[in-house]
Amino acid sequence: MATDFSLTLPTPNLFKPKMKKHYLAIDLKDDPQYISAYEDWHKESWPEIKQSIFESGINSMEIFRTGNRLVMVIETEPNFSFIKKAQMDASNHKVQEWETIMNQYQEPLPWAKEGDKWTIMKRIFHLSKPNSNSQNEKHIPFNHEK
Repeated sequence: MATDFSLTLPTPNLFKPKMKKHYLAIDLKDDPQYISAYEDWHKESWPEIKQSIFESGINSMEIFRTGNRLVMVIETEPNFSFIKKAQMDASNHKVQEWETIMNQYQEPLPWAKEGDKWTIMKRIFHLSKPNSNSQNEKHIPFNHEK
């Protein structure tokens, strides 16, 4: 006697580890010439800097500005480590050269820890539109013989 069953399985992309998103902030020196120069440097950032960012486990990076405040958004691999990134940067002479140039324009936030430049931001609110499980599942019919 054949019985019809159906099985609902998650689609394969649900098995991939989720990327993490981090938000960081820093100020620029409040001078229009410094702000303009900082933006100019980022229009054509060095290939070695981009490579070091990707090699550290950062998959994407965006920097936004309002006034002299910058907010950086990074999406990272699940195992990304800020400590490991800092160690990699410390041993990369091109990154050190870039950071020396950027230091001319940047100012840590007043509440930043001693020695920190970019300050990791704390999420205080989150809202997502609920999504149906059917968008994340694949319906697979099959027959089962008893």
